[in-house]
Amino acid sequence: MLSQESITNIVTKNRYNYHLSEIIRQRAWVEIDLDALSHNVRQIRQLLSPKTALMAVVKADAYGHGAIAVAQTVLQAGATALAVATLGEGIELREAGITVPILILGAINTPEEIAAVAHWHLEPTLCYPEQAVMVSQTLSRYEKPLPVHLKLDTGMSRLGIPWHQGREFASLVKELPYLTLSSVYSHLATADDPDLTNMYRQYQYFKRAIAQLKTQSIQPPRLHLANSAATLIDPRLHYDLVRVGLALYGLYSAPHLRSIVPLKPVLQVKAKITQIKTIPAQTGVSYGYQFVSDRPMTLGVVGIGYADGVPRNLSNRLQVLIHGQRARQIGAITMDQLMLDVSHLRHLQVGDVVTLIGKDGDHEITADDWAKMLGTISWEILCGFKHRLPRIKHRNPGDIFPNVQDRKENCEQVKT
Repeated sequence: MLSQESITNIVTKNRYNYHLSEIIRQRAWVEIDLDALSHNVRQIRQLLSPKTALMAVVKADAYGHGAIAVAQTVLQAGATALAVATLGEGIELREAGITVPILILGAINTPEEIAAVAHWHLEPTLCYPEQAVMVSQTLSRYEKPLPVHLKLDTGMSRLGIPWHQGREFASLVKELPYLTLSSVYSHLATADDPDLTNMYRQYQYFKRAIAQLKTQSIQPPRLHLANSAATLIDPRLHYDLVRVGLALYGLYSAPHLRSIVPLKPVLQVKAKITQIKTIPAQTGVSYGYQFVSDRPMTLGVVGIGYADGVPRNLSNRLQVLIHGQRARQIGAITMDQLMLDVSHLRHLQVGDVVTLIGKDGDHEITADDWAKMLGTISWEILCGFKHRLPRIKHRNPGDIFPNVQDRKENCEQVKT
């Protein structure tokens, strides 16, 4: 059994040059570059007028990046409000000491939820009259007013009152006690489409709805419509604030938006080689023998799998980076591990780092690359990395593995 002194020597830097962070990264992890995140906030802020605020969307654990650290970083960099999807996500941020306005984008439909919303000083979205009445009645028990945000459906066909009923809905909310109108907003369905016809149709509907509100002397304190794509495309859609999600994390919602602003990917996914072995020709690899070697090969086993968020459908299609060079994944990706063909690389060792998403040398693999292979979107890829992968936050890439020497010069490609 390890003594307390031995444990202390492992957890702190000792003669073996180990850190706690190195122990955490014995298998696989996600790296979060907070400097890149701050850079993206500053780039987005430059697109906005001084009167337009930035609301950072940090739902789904900040798209898999870690909600608390992301929220703290974006607020320091220039965001002034946050948006989440659920009550629990909002409470998590409040418990972390974050005090800025937090909008809950999802529906809140029970008195118990509203009581918690009020207790934690969160701000709900109102979508239909019965919900607004329930919220008002619940708040009357506590005699506590609450900022609320009215959602108009201008074409997403998801949450929100139909835009042409917005005037009646806003009038009702105005008359209900304990409801303080904080904003009116809508969400765009096709802002990332090169054909902007539908986006501008929604924009026109939103403008018409707001004009109708003014006929009833209803002037919302704030209006917001733009998501990440619309924020990049057209300043007319910025209104009083923009709600930016994907762009914060350094990705573009469509290729044609890349030239507008230089963003830096924030997330990298890495793992370690856990065993190196050779196999003869005609040897099956992994479950089902989806891959059978056609020659003697050197395999690298890597400690990450589909239970960590590496989709099994990438089996035999995935590429990774090792010391600045590409290697292909072979065989079925398993729950906790995957195999690589590293026959073309020399001097690999157990413990060498494999980059699944991120940059190594002159090569880069992105969440967009995975999404394209899978026929999905980068949002889904980012949100798919499970929490058993520790999130390692840093501001200087040199903070990662500070005591491990760079051995790239020893990992030469075999001449064939």
